Amino acid sequence: MGKTILVTGGARSGKSRLAEQLAEACGTPLGYIATATAGDAEMAARISRHRERRGDRWQTIEEPLELARVLAEADGRHAALLVDCVTLWLTNLLLRYDDPVPALAAVKELTRQLPGMQSTVVLVTNEVGQGIVPENRLARIFRDLSGEANQLLAAAADEVYVTIAGLPLRLK
Repeated sequence: MGKTILVTGGARSGKSRLAEQLAEACGTPLGYIATATAGDAEMAARISRHRERRGDRWQTIEEPLELARVLAEADGRHAALLVDCVTLWLTNLLLRYDDPVPALAAVKELTRQLPGMQSTVVLVTNEVGQGIVPENRLARIFRDLSGEANQLLAAAADEVYVTIAGLPLRLK
């Protein structure tokens, strides 16, 4: 049986690089589930940089919404499956449904699925609630959804890391 590893941290904290190292330590083949969509030139460049860093050791699967289904389909075919990132997945779900309830239901479904996975699953997520309270409603809803999702995923994970300034700290 695989294990579940959650890697969290702020923007540009080194969490994706740490997650890649943790996944690579599991052996090959490696699967990378990308939840981002290239909606503009800056995001397309960011996606390209991540792909270049990973190289051809990774099979990339792009899926912005149906994370549990894609994980189930890829399970057992990879030593590790890296999901980058949960925060963008939550964004995609919230924008699709315009309601945090279905997004949180998807997170709960994922937490039920993780213990039975054969492949190790490494989840990357952002800590978004450490700053000031956002002034607009959608940002507050997203902050709360993200915080609740991170708590659920951390509880389901076998290992949890936080990265700050490129330095990892194991929490669990």
